[in-house]
Amino acid sequence: MPTFAYEAMDKSGLEVKDTIEAPSEAEAQTLIREKGFYVTKIREKEKKKKEAKKGAAPKGAAKGKKPGKVFTIGGVKPKILCTFTRQLSTLQDAGLPVLRSLRILEGQNRPGALKNALMDVIEDIEGGNTLSEAMAKQPKAFDNLYVNMVKAGEAGGALEVILQRLADFKEKAQSLKRKIVGAMIYPAAVITVAVAIVSFIMIFIIPKFKDIFIGFGVELPGPTVFLISISDWMMSYWYMMFITPIGFWLFVKIVKKNKTGAFVMDWLSLRIPLVGKILHIGTIARVTRTLGTLIASGVPILEALLISRDTAGNAVFVRAFDNIYSAIREGETIAVPLKESRIVDDLVVNMVDVGEETGALDDMLYKVADVYDEEVEVRVESLVSLLEPIMVVVLGLIVGFIVIALFMPLIKLLNDLS
Repeated sequence: MPTFAYEAMDKSGLEVKDTIEAPSEAEAQTLIREKGFYVTKIREKEKKKKEAKKGAAPKGAAKGKKPGKVFTIGGVKPKILCTFTRQLSTLQDAGLPVLRSLRILEGQNRPGALKNALMDVIEDIEGGNTLSEAMAKQPKAFDNLYVNMVKAGEAGGALEVILQRLADFKEKAQSLKRKIVGAMIYPAAVITVAVAIVSFIMIFIIPKFKDIFIGFGVELPGPTVFLISISDWMMSYWYMMFITPIGFWLFVKIVKKNKTGAFVMDWLSLRIPLVGKILHIGTIARVTRTLGTLIASGVPILEALLISRDTAGNAVFVRAFDNIYSAIREGETIAVPLKESRIVDDLVVNMVDVGEETGALDDMLYKVADVYDEEVEVRVESLVSLLEPIMVVVLGLIVGFIVIALFMPLIKLLNDLS
């Protein structure tokens, strides 16, 4: 059985070095954790000897690249970052030094974007940078919200509290996203299957009936001619079914590159029946929760507004927050320019006003976010409930039209033959 040499930390933060026998590295880590230790390094002893005999890789070849780093595309997934934040807050709450906590989490993470970022963060901290400074150099893993909250936690000496708030914030955001995605899976699947079935009928079934009608020389009624015309078009330009959505997506992307175009597109998206309201209140919930979390963490109000503005993802809200930012710099409160922006209703304005008067703005923003998160869930469930009968009716009408259009000439043909 292989023997593994490992380094770990006990619950008090003391370093432990020992060996353990296990069938695999994964089982070795499990056995070590059962002892109450956090694994920081582990390696099979036999492999280490073989590597020593063969000789390590040339120094020049390894220069500029850390062992263990892998090539990755894109940033860190929100779910992985959420788990990392909760684990880091737990380790900080237990009293472990930041560097040790990061080493523990870096050792436990699988090769990927987060592990690469943590290796660089550890190196920067060892070089004398603070945690926020090191994280700021890894924008693919840690955004402005994350970095500024960590920075505020370091300045206030309450990093563990800030990390707990950050973990709560990310967990709530992920929970809402999961609920929305889960609710939309069923209608999306039904629509996809319905489109596939109708496309199959139009491309493969209708042409066979067309040949029958031509062979018998039947005079075709208007609905049948219309149906055959659609079938012919789909057979000739079937690729348009794929090009059209991709082209529309590219068009939207290009238009949103322009500031005015982005504002118009986002303004229109907020006015789409049913869906626009969900987008609107979802953006309000996200922005208010972000702003409340930043203010509670001690981030200056002007900086918090800029960070919250960037999380909106909507040009209408971005413009409104720019106006609020300018008004606050001139000495106004948040409530007045917020009311003038007309991006929120009177409930939000009044709660913000009360929060500013009582000095509990962060609590009021949290309450607004909670109310709107619940409203998003209710509206999404209502939309899904409404989509089900609409999809049944629309699909029934399409299938009914196809059946009627095909049977009208068949009935006429049977009458002529009789």
